[in-house]
Amino acid sequence: MSDFLADPMFNLTKDALHPIDKDALGLAGEPDHAPRILMLYGSLRERSYSKLMTLEAARVLTALGATVRVFDPTDLPLVDDENATHPKVEELRDLSIWSEAQVWCSPERHGAMTGVMKTQIDWLPLAPIGGVRPTQGRTLALMQVCGGSQSFNTLNQMRVLGRWMRMITIPNQSSVPKAFTEFDEDGRMKPSPFYNRMVDVMEELMKFTVLTRGRSAYLVDRYSERVESVEELSKRVNIRSI
Repeated sequence: MSDFLADPMFNLTKDALHPIDKDALGLAGEPDHAPRILMLYGSLRERSYSKLMTLEAARVLTALGATVRVFDPTDLPLVDDENATHPKVEELRDLSIWSEAQVWCSPERHGAMTGVMKTQIDWLPLAPIGGVRPTQGRTLALMQVCGGSQSFNTLNQMRVLGRWMRMITIPNQSSVPKAFTEFDEDGRMKPSPFYNRMVDVMEELMKFTVLTRGRSAYLVDRYSERVESVEELSKRVNIRSI
């Protein structure tokens, strides 16, 4: 899926797209590798506008210096229909653990996110996997595509989920109305204010990611969990002393 990243971006005004200034956002000793970003989209259609939007955003993130992985939800089973050892579930979870930031893009269907989108999120547990929580502390950007007039229902739902998954959801977001009019025959997004807004969102995601990734462990360090850890340690010590 990485071949699309080499495609030219005709809509981008390159003089206006500035490199992310890591020195202005990070501190000495913090990570300086390319931000690792996982992208999820919410449709399995052959011409999926959420996928096309995701790929367009992935090109922008790559131009800004990110390392991008796009997850293909094809063959991902429903939650509880298979166990967590299913290859697609393992792939999704491994990518989430690898990531420092994520982008979720879903169509709006019946006033809500799609089942494909929700299934991907539902396969990502809050509990640690190998000692690492797959979403906690990661930055998150949200986009939605609409078949009709502009709506924010799906964005609002995903924003609630982002908070539930303990992610740092950035303020900016993108909603594209009548998405079928915003892409050409080759699947490339046409120049428009909607394209510019998408670039804004990706730029902001990069800034928030560089700003927080070196501090995320401290930002999500919780008093209640420290208390729980102390209580568990105390129980283990008491059991050994019996």
